[in-house]
Amino acid sequence: MKNFELRRDRYDVFRQFANPLVNISLTLEVPDFRPFCKRRQLPPFHFFLYCVLSAIETIDNFMYRIHENEVIRIDDFIGSYTVINGDSNLNFARFTRSPDLLEFIARSVRAGREATASRALINTSADLTPRQIRDNVFITCMPWFDMRAIEHPVFCHRDSDIPSLAWGKFSAPAGEKMTLPFSVQAHHGFVDGFHVHLLAQAIAGRVAEVMAAHART
Repeated sequence: MKNFELRRDRYDVFRQFANPLVNISLTLEVPDFRPFCKRRQLPPFHFFLYCVLSAIETIDNFMYRIHENEVIRIDDFIGSYTVINGDSNLNFARFTRSPDLLEFIARSVRAGREATASRALINTSADLTPRQIRDNVFITCMPWFDMRAIEHPVFCHRDSDIPSLAWGKFSAPAGEKMTLPFSVQAHHGFVDGFHVHLLAQAIAGRVAEVMAAHART
């Protein structure tokens, strides 16, 4: 928490706001991982989810939460994302992450299938304690369109401390790089625009790192 103490005065300012959230939408550029995934028969969404979540945990600012009116730093977080079920309604997938790429993808795929198959709304965090709920990063993917911006529903803005990430349609293949619309919503007491920039860099670096590591296997 030493890093947080260096910005506690900023947090103290923003926590007084009725809405302390910052929303930033950008065009994210990453190495084109689709050929890599195709050669290895890996689902691109789940590969990218692995890279995004493992990048987040390298930046302290995205790991801070508020619990019982105190700032804490979480050590790990739940794997989760939204799906559309057979009735064309929203549902939530949830799983325990793994540092191993293939195991992560297997768990993520299973969780997605379970959520897609369920007519009832599941994994709403109703079964978690208030402290366990803090171990979340909210993920939404909307692959149907070139998303320009998004504002996530928030029960109480003042208490909203869990980052929400969203992305849209991948660009058409055009060489070694690909782009996608990407959005970050986070508590401004923890996260500035600079930290969103760091996250974008970390995601691109993680994609390249994972592809390079598995190219040798």
